[in-house]
Amino acid sequence: MREIAPGLYYWTAAHPNWDPVHETDSPADWPEHVGCVLFEGPDAVVLVDPLVPEERWGELDQRIAGRHVVVLTTMRFHGRSRDAVLERYGGTKIRHDAPMPAGVEALPVAGFDETMYWLPEPRALVPGDRLIGDRAGGVRLCPPSWLDYIPSDEGVDELREALKPLLELPVEHVLLSHGEPVVGDGSEALARALA
Repeated sequence: MREIAPGLYYWTAAHPNWDPVHETDSPADWPEHVGCVLFEGPDAVVLVDPLVPEERWGELDQRIAGRHVVVLTTMRFHGRSRDAVLERYGGTKIRHDAPMPAGVEALPVAGFDETMYWLPEPRALVPGDRLIGDRAGGVRLCPPSWLDYIPSDEGVDELREALKPLLELPVEHVLLSHGEPVVGDGSEALARALA
């Protein structure tokens, strides 16, 4: 588990549904290891899109240490270990449109089946699938094929416009689900992705 800022941690885990055989930029084109976030908020330990392999539970137990746990999900495909975390810690699942725990803001991406989370204190943005790693340490928009399941005509150009308000945030870190996290220079990485 990597400490990104005080009280903010990021880890990756091998996704059990990963398929090594896929076409570039297809819906199956994502790294085997997916990113997960733990944020020690003022009222709760907040986990975003957690995927917890067996060897990681002990570390989570220590980090949580009896505190209240909240689990947030960026999109419907990222249920991962959510139910196991809720059962183990007696936590709370909060919907994207419900009041957020202290220190967390929900940023729904209208029309794109995703809610990103903004953590103002560590200045971290946590997206799901609409922003991914560019394989060079930065961020890019998801491939067009990742939008095919959305029942609308919205495409990458419309997604770019929908994400432009992110440029107003003082983002330092972008903690990606698919790809390496951007630690420092998050605003610059977002600006390049949305240019």
